[in-house]
Amino acid sequence: MPQLCAHLRKARDHRPNTPNGCEECLATGDSWVHLRLCLECGHVGCCDDSPNKHATKHYRATTHPVIRSFEPGERWRYCYPDDLFVE
Repeated sequence: MPQLCAHLRKARDHRPNTPNGCEECLATGDSWVHLRLCLECGHVGCCDDSPNKHATKHYRATTHPVIRSFEPGERWRYCYPDDLFVE
């Protein structure tokens, strides 16, 4: 099992701001592949396989470090600054 970084140890789940999909894609009518939840503020963004990559854009704009999958049945988390993936 990988060692957890300080960001992952500190991260707590957050209520999603837009539980029905990517915040920006819902506003513009775009589509997404998979969803990611920011554990600092609840932003729901689309993954890097999606055309707009809103989850990563959200990280770059806010530096909120940890996301988790917002897909049913997936339980992984990812820390952007430490490039650390944990299930």
